[in-house]
Amino acid sequence: MSKKLVSDLIVDYLERRGVTELFGLCGHTVIGMLDALSRSKKLRYIGTRHEAIASTAADGYARVTHKASVVMCHLGPGLTNVITGVANASLDSIPMVVIAGDVPSYYFGRHPHQEVQMHADGDQYKLLEPVCKRCWRVDDVEALPNILDRAFRLAESGRPGPVLVDVPMDMFSREMEEDLWDRTYKDSHVTARPAIDPEAAKAIAKKLVEAKNPVLHAGGGILLSQASQELAALAEYLDIPVSRTLAGQGCLSDQHPLMIGQTGFWGLEFTHSLTTQADVILGLGTRFGETDSSSWYQGVTFDPDKTTFLQIDIDPNEIGRNYPVEIGAVGDLKIGLKQILEEVKKICPKGRSNPELRAQIAKAKADFKKSNEAISNDPRFPMTPQRILRDVKAAIPEDTILFTDVGWNKNGVAQEFDITIPGTIHHSSGLATMGFGPSAVLGGKLAAPDRMVWNLTGDGGFGINPSVLATAVEKGIACTWVVMNNAAFGTIAGLENANYQTKFGTVFYDAQGERYSPSWAGVAKDYGVDSVCISSAEELPAALEKALEANKAGKPFLVEIPMENIVVPTPGCWNINDIYSPNDLVKEGKLVKKENGQYVAPSHAKSHNA
Repeated sequence: MSKKLVSDLIVDYLERRGVTELFGLCGHTVIGMLDALSRSKKLRYIGTRHEAIASTAADGYARVTHKASVVMCHLGPGLTNVITGVANASLDSIPMVVIAGDVPSYYFGRHPHQEVQMHADGDQYKLLEPVCKRCWRVDDVEALPNILDRAFRLAESGRPGPVLVDVPMDMFSREMEEDLWDRTYKDSHVTARPAIDPEAAKAIAKKLVEAKNPVLHAGGGILLSQASQELAALAEYLDIPVSRTLAGQGCLSDQHPLMIGQTGFWGLEFTHSLTTQADVILGLGTRFGETDSSSWYQGVTFDPDKTTFLQIDIDPNEIGRNYPVEIGAVGDLKIGLKQILEEVKKICPKGRSNPELRAQIAKAKADFKKSNEAISNDPRFPMTPQRILRDVKAAIPEDTILFTDVGWNKNGVAQEFDITIPGTIHHSSGLATMGFGPSAVLGGKLAAPDRMVWNLTGDGGFGINPSVLATAVEKGIACTWVVMNNAAFGTIAGLENANYQTKFGTVFYDAQGERYSPSWAGVAKDYGVDSVCISSAEELPAALEKALEANKAGKPFLVEIPMENIVVPTPGCWNINDIYSPNDLVKEGKLVKKENGQYVAPSHAKSHNA
């Protein structure tokens, strides 16, 4: 029986799974793996300058490939640094396998260099337990083949998410019989996803056909299941309007005649006018979370007194989490929507047409665009965010993959930047991580080398970790960062100002009290990335064209745009406003009915942030 180093056997295993990129950062516990990676002809090591960049880039990679990405990190500060990206992937249901080096197995509990050990010997891997589906510590190298098979299967099946495989450093350097890995040649790499219960499909179909004002409410689960065509087919057969969450943007083209737009804090009043009056709402791959439900204030986005809720999700924990459901079904949305449409066709063979509804939706969209025309065309400088988004939309190919960050570049994009191709927009939704986009775009570009892959970010988000520029240069990652620079944490500045009439701690000043911002274009140049900082609104189209040309030539690019801090319209409600500025219309997170029996939303909650 032949033997090989465990590190080489792990690399062999990853290659057989079709893994082509491994994101990570060095440390003394993983140099055995680096040695093995240096000899691989199929697996490329994407070294970063910070573990959060590695895990977030891996998140972006998995969003595009729909397969588990792989991250490698060191113990101690490596684990603590990697957590944010892993947590972001966890809350957005992104599959990821983290391989972490640990202290030597024979030194557990003795506090060897960089060991974190508070509650049990050798337990530092538990730092990631709250944000992983499962954490394994490898106590016996013979268990490793089984653990790796299980790790990938768990990460990719059910509700996807991250898992951790913690390997004591001495085990990477042990020799192991190759035939102990025989099972990994036989184990399938795909887990078939479940259909929903046939009786539930029939019952849901009956409810939709009989409803007078139904709505399909689509979340990120539609995109994770790649079920956009099935969603469109059901909506079009019965002419049912489709609302969406932030994570659901792109599940159906924003220009589709039945797409009524986003709900919640940054939703649209027209959208809410339909969702609050719906007699049946079918939730698809959404937990009806706070941001998408206006803090669950009754009658603002949804009204359970008027609406019967139905819900389908791959995760049973999400069924009925925030609204009571009459029918809850667990299963894959791509399969489940096909099942429902088949049952609908049996009940309603000719389908339905609702031209009045389509005309109403078309008018609302046209009116919304018209309401933004003036500010989207405004030549002022620093630029309006609306003008920036207009110019970016006009410049890039329709199939460009966009990663946003937080603030205007996410919330404003979700409102008024039409996404027409599924899977071409990626937001940090669940964790809303500042700094997500500048790192995730690296992985996105590696996953789609033949596409334009851009990041829209604020200066706060980009400033979290500008060493993303180094990774792009070192690995030849031809992405573009568009930095919308308002020299502030603009969203929080607006929120604080609305409630406390101050922007303390949110706007950037130097020691002399002058407004301050680094030159991000200058920083980019020092890293070796071509860049431009525009000095007038008229210069932006040419700067964006330079970025496109650089990307076509295989080079990264950065465009810096001084931007005015303008509020993002918030038609929904946000409970934090009523915590900060108590209001007699709200008691313990609930709206108080007025004498006419109607719920009234707090007016200040509609214009709180920038």
